[in-house]
Amino acid sequence: MTRHRSAEALSPRTLPAGSRMIEAWGIPLLFLIVLVGSYWPVLARLYSDWQSDENYSFGQFVPLAALYLLWGDRKRLARCEVGPCWWGVVVILAAQAARLYGLVFLFESAERYSLVLTIIGFVLLVGGRQVFRQVFWLLLFLFLMIPLPGRIHNMISGPLQSFATFLAVASLEVLGVTVAREGHTMVLNDRVPLAVAEACSGLRMLTAFVAVSFGLAYMVDRPRWQKATLVVSSIPVAILCNQIRLVVTALLFLVVSSKVGERFFHDFAGLTLMPMALLMLGLELWIMAKLVIKDEHGPGKTRV
Repeated sequence: MTRHRSAEALSPRTLPAGSRMIEAWGIPLLFLIVLVGSYWPVLARLYSDWQSDENYSFGQFVPLAALYLLWGDRKRLARCEVGPCWWGVVVILAAQAARLYGLVFLFESAERYSLVLTIIGFVLLVGGRQVFRQVFWLLLFLFLMIPLPGRIHNMISGPLQSFATFLAVASLEVLGVTVAREGHTMVLNDRVPLAVAEACSGLRMLTAFVAVSFGLAYMVDRPRWQKATLVVSSIPVAILCNQIRLVVTALLFLVVSSKVGERFFHDFAGLTLMPMALLMLGLELWIMAKLVIKDEHGPGKTRV
């Protein structure tokens, strides 16, 4: 005699809420534990650099900002189709090859970049292409937490310091100040020396502004060309803000005192330049919005 299965047995299996949570978060949490354990020496040295090098101190806020933006975008991510994409395995293998290269040839930056590549490969492998496209900007954003390799840092910092000195001299001369330049030192009105040190080059401001523009680009609902333009434009915005800080500092050195000028440079300017940069980026978004004509029957068209 054949037994008949009950309708309940034939119905799809329904997991308890706890089991669904384990299925949803178990693999990512396990990956996070393995990742942190494997890259712990790299993370420890990276944290030490964040604390000791003011040019890249902003990098410690990048992972926290990425998690915050990811949490804010959780509803859109929930609508994405989740499925494995095996290209993620290729990315993870490439990341580990980069890490091996860094270990063998003592190139620490390769190890650090392999950390971000591993995260990218895992997102692609587990989340799939839709999730990957949704968080693409955030994954690129993570690269900003890595300090530039020493050779690239020197290639940028030196010329940036010279360029900052040149622009400061030109700006002060336009304002009627007599400036004699000796390398990276300016002599104002033949009596007040002011050195443009490496810390005054604007590299720290540049890294911070690029990171902020990435976060802003992720949050705004704009075409990709506008997002990319916003990120790229953060470079001249950072240079402009640094020049404003240098010129005002030089004028305070000349008119008031060196003590007041130094206090402005390190305290007041640091608090005001970020809001100023955000205002400039917001103005840029407004201008780009005006360049697009919204059509009720079709997508927006660029104004000619």
